[in-house]
Amino acid sequence: MSSANDRNPVLLVHGIFRQAGVFNRMSAYLSKLGWSVYALNMTLSDANLGLDHLAEEVAAYIDKTFGPKQPIDLVGLSMGGLVSRYYLQRLGGIERVQRFVTISTPHNGTSMAYLLPQPTCIQMRPGSAFIDALNEDAAMLERVTFTSIWTPWDFIILPAHSSRMPVGKEVKVQVFAHAGMVISVKSLQAVAEALKEPVKPHHQLVRIPEPQKLPLDGNNI
Repeated sequence: MSSANDRNPVLLVHGIFRQAGVFNRMSAYLSKLGWSVYALNMTLSDANLGLDHLAEEVAAYIDKTFGPKQPIDLVGLSMGGLVSRYYLQRLGGIERVQRFVTISTPHNGTSMAYLLPQPTCIQMRPGSAFIDALNEDAAMLERVTFTSIWTPWDFIILPAHSSRMPVGKEVKVQVFAHAGMVISVKSLQAVAEALKEPVKPHHQLVRIPEPQKLPLDGNNI
C-alpha cells in the first residue's frame, strides 16, 4: 500500500448526463483522507459528442492542470471509465496515469444504450466498434494499477457483469443501484483502497497504438 507522502493528485471523470457535482461526496471523502482531488465538467451536448472527443477534453484538462512530469491517478464513473480508457489507450495517458479506477463502467457495453440514438450511446452498445477496439488491446492496462469496481445490483449497466474486466483487480461491492456507487460508504472505501495500491513499474514493453479516431458503429443505429 502507498503512504500519504506518495499520493498522486486524483482526477474524477463523470458519466453521461452528469457533471462533476456527482462526485461531491466522493471528493470530500478522499480529500479528508489526504488526497488532492480534481474533477472536470465535460461537454456532453446531450450525448452528441463521441467518447473519443470527450477523452480529448480530459487530455486537455490534464495538460492544463498538471505539470508535464506530474503523475496522476484517474477515477472514471460509468461512461467516464470508457472516456478515461480512451485517454489511456489512445491518447498517451498510459504514460502518466499510475492508478486507474473504474466504477460501474460498461466495459463490454450496456443494453440501456439502445434507448437513445446519440453517438455517445451508440458507442456504448454491446459489440460496438468503439467497445471492441478498446477491448482488443485492453492488456495494455496491465501497465497501470487498474481496479474495476462494480455492483451486481446495477440497473443501468445491463448486464451488470459488463463492468468486469479480464485485466487488473476486480472489486465487487453490494451496493443497490447505479447511482449509489458514488455515495455508498462501501464504494467510497473501495475507491480509497484502490488508490492506495502500489504503483506498478511503468513503461513495460507494451506497444502503444497510434492515436486514432474510432468509428461510430452506424450499423447498430
